[in-house]
Parts: sequence; C-alpha cells; structure tokens
Amino acid sequence: MIDRAIGPRFVARSTARLRAYQSGAPDANGQAPERHASLGAGSACRHCLNEVAAGQPYLVLAHRRIPAPQPCAEFGPVFLPAEPCERRHDSGEVSAMFWRLPQLLMRGHGHDDRIVRGSSGQVVDTERLARPGIVHLYLRSAADSCHQCRIERRA
Repeated sequence: MIDRAIGPRFVARSTARLRAYQSGAPDANGQAPERHASLGAGSACRHCLNEVAAGQPYLVLAHRRIPAPQPCAEFGPVFLPAEPCERRHDSGEVSAMFWRLPQLLMRGHGHDDRIVRGSSGQVVDTERLARPGIVHLYLRSAADSCHQCRIERRA
C-alpha cells in the first residue's frame, strides 16, 4: 500500500512547452509537430490529461522526458492538443482517462533521472512507487508505449 504522505502526484506537461509546440516549435528530433484529427479514444492530451474529443486537432511529436542527455534519456511520442486547454492540476487524483486504459507501463527513476534497475519496462501496479530509490515514474501506454504523464512522490 502506498503511504499517502509520499505520493503519488500526477504531473502533466508544462503549459509553456505546450504553447511553444502549438506555435510550431521543433520537437526533440528537430521537427515540427505533426497535426492530426482525433478519432476520440486513444488521442490523450498530456497537458489536461483528458482525451482530445473526436474531430478535434491534436499534435504528435517526439519528446525526451529526461532533461540531460544520458543513456536513460529516451525519446518517445507525445500527444498534445493543437488548441489551448487548461493544464491539469498536479494532484494525487488519477485522471479518468487512465481508468479506460486496460494496462499501463511504468518506469521508475531515481534522483539522478536514471532508471532504477528492475523497474523498467514492466506492466505494474502503482505500489511500485513505494519501492526505495524511486522518486518518480513515467507512465506510458502499454499498447503503443507513448508517454502519458510523470508520477512523483510527494515531498
């Protein structure tokens, strides 16, 4: 069981970075974000942590979640809305969007932003956050491995 005093806290993408991508800023591969129309389910926004409604535009881009280059600083696809939306408040509440996903993939990282050995690439439950040495997790779709959000321990 997770100790509520230490977590979790679900952290959405930053508004400043989203606005830059919406304005055409290059992604982690140096390319402009791709623009698509949502089919509804599966087009999840990493800023408001809701699905982009069917027919609405969204962006797909390459994102590196770890700030400094290193072996654990992997790239992955991220979906963001093409139009402004309200950023989801960082909280311990799980977005309804995640309950609709049959499985999630988590990778545990330590203070140095490196993957904690034995916590990578596994479909696991949220109790993984209670493991010593893990300070944040990256939640990914188990179906297509795209980034969903960052989960942190509460300070």
